[in-house]
Amino acid sequence: MAPVRWRGLTATGLSALLVAATACGPVAEREPRDLRVGYDSMDGSLTVWPPRGSLAEDAAATAAVTEAVRDWRSPVDDRVHLPSSGILFSGEVDGVPLALVAASVPGESASWLLQLTRDGDRYVVSHSTEYTDPGYLVYSDVLPVQTSAGRRYLTSERVRRLVGPDGRTVSGTDGLTEQVDVPQCRAVTLTATLRSTESLPRGRAADRLLDLGTGTAGPRYPLVRDESGSGRRALTDLDTCALAGEDGPFGSISRRVGDRDVPQSVPASWPKAKVAVRTLGELALGGGEPAELEQLTWETADGTMSAVVYRPADAGPVVLSPADRTNPLQVYELPVPGQSLVVLSWRSTKDTTLSVPPNTTRLVDRPGLVVAPLPERSETFSLAADEKTHYRSAGSPRR
Repeated sequence: MAPVRWRGLTATGLSALLVAATACGPVAEREPRDLRVGYDSMDGSLTVWPPRGSLAEDAAATAAVTEAVRDWRSPVDDRVHLPSSGILFSGEVDGVPLALVAASVPGESASWLLQLTRDGDRYVVSHSTEYTDPGYLVYSDVLPVQTSAGRRYLTSERVRRLVGPDGRTVSGTDGLTEQVDVPQCRAVTLTATLRSTESLPRGRAADRLLDLGTGTAGPRYPLVRDESGSGRRALTDLDTCALAGEDGPFGSISRRVGDRDVPQSVPASWPKAKVAVRTLGELALGGGEPAELEQLTWETADGTMSAVVYRPADAGPVVLSPADRTNPLQVYELPVPGQSLVVLSWRSTKDTTLSVPPNTTRLVDRPGLVVAPLPERSETFSLAADEKTHYRSAGSPRR
């Protein structure tokens, strides 16, 4: 997204800092403040996220939303920094009060989109999704909203038009769109047209995003940037719920905090952008028709990841490997029906040599690709390249 210019401290905020710095004796405990309504970001003279919704000026609603956000904790028990957060929308949707908050969580260096609904005389956080780049949530122009009726989107003031998966313009009020038909476990394309601003003097005719489906469970963020359209092609006919599963490409590498895995957080393998696919070759098993092997790649907050997709020629199930971080020698464990395989992939040159354990049966053996039965116990494979040898292991127990 194009950069956004941030305002400095308000006069009130500066006065508060001066009082704290110059007061004599013990510093009085800072009084809690309500969340700002809207977000203090500008693109030239344009306020990117102004106050939105019929309850935006309702002080009681703002106070109740603030209290709920103050009490909320992330999966690793971090809290929201209220002064750098804001209420992007506060109003009624289908007769029910709804608030959307861009929440800054400094402990995780992340942004969270918190969705709050009214429960009696208070608000509760009913849905939360994490954007793993700090502050990047409010740099975005289209944010997902999950209601009981289905998917909606909140758009920034830079969005002139939003086109849904069916190719039609999506209408909306106060930046919140009507319900959009998004499947549960299929990726669909959204295209935003951005108006001319200081950071985008010519605007942008086609800002493409993939919605990974309404089956995407929080805190996973369901929107993925797809500037080239390669992601739409790569995910055609793929089950995004399977992709997101704990053994699937997008969900298989857990986030680590300190020295422990945090499975309830967004996986380290969760996609952000640049999903693409390329063909590795064909694989015939048991005398059947050859299946196609593809390598799926994508960008995450932790770098580039990849996985293998097995597409049978008949109507059999598509099989996905867990993710693998980028290495000179890529190793994928592929649980095809009837047996598990190990797929080895590398950039083949005249200086690269692959070594495999003795008695390994090579089902496919060509430059840059070897497929073999998955060893019953952990075995080591090595790739000699550029005066350095790279070692990888596969087999039970999983690495």
